[in-house]
Amino acid sequence: MNNKISRTPSKAARHGQLAELQRAQRRDERRRRLLILGVPALLAVVILAIVVVQVAGRRNPSDITGLQKISGLTNPHTDQPVRYPQTPPAGGPHNPAWLNCGIYNQPVRNENAVHSLEHGAVWITYQPDLAANQVAALRRIVGTNAKEILSPYPDLPAPIVVSAWARQLQLTSADDPRLPQFLRALRNGAQAPEPAGPCTGGTGTPTG
Repeated sequence: MNNKISRTPSKAARHGQLAELQRAQRRDERRRRLLILGVPALLAVVILAIVVVQVAGRRNPSDITGLQKISGLTNPHTDQPVRYPQTPPAGGPHNPAWLNCGIYNQPVRNENAVHSLEHGAVWITYQPDLAANQVAALRRIVGTNAKEILSPYPDLPAPIVVSAWARQLQLTSADDPRLPQFLRALRNGAQAPEPAGPCTGGTGTPTG
């Protein structure tokens, strides 16, 4: 009698091992498919969430009390001085060179600033004798965004006037909550003819 135990797997055992291997391969393939499909889907969800947050953060411009809407603006280029109906201007014919966004300690040329408004910039102007703490507050606001211009402007109709293309708002204080509302709603806003245009590489040397 042969008591030696065979160590060769039976045919049924071999089939079982093969079936288990195939199941494992199918599981791995499902994981790979889920990974391939899931990563782009997750990225799409993240991008959508960012867009929703940005849209939600924008305030409807029509909700801003005192907002002036200016219609009938044209945007041809001209090398000549332009007489604008608003002080400061909020659009219209302008110089071919846009004004570099940033902070200016002296008045800037209207025709260059208007070109920046065409590119979606917001121009914050203030009376030259505005209190120093108010000017400092405005400088802090503009220092946080690359699509804003700050400059003194003689003979303003209000202590502070903030302008975007075809939109304007008069303020008495830098602490007015309508100022950040205006910036969120109209910076790079759809009312500008070229909201994706640059605000650097033009003319002017801002101090900040």
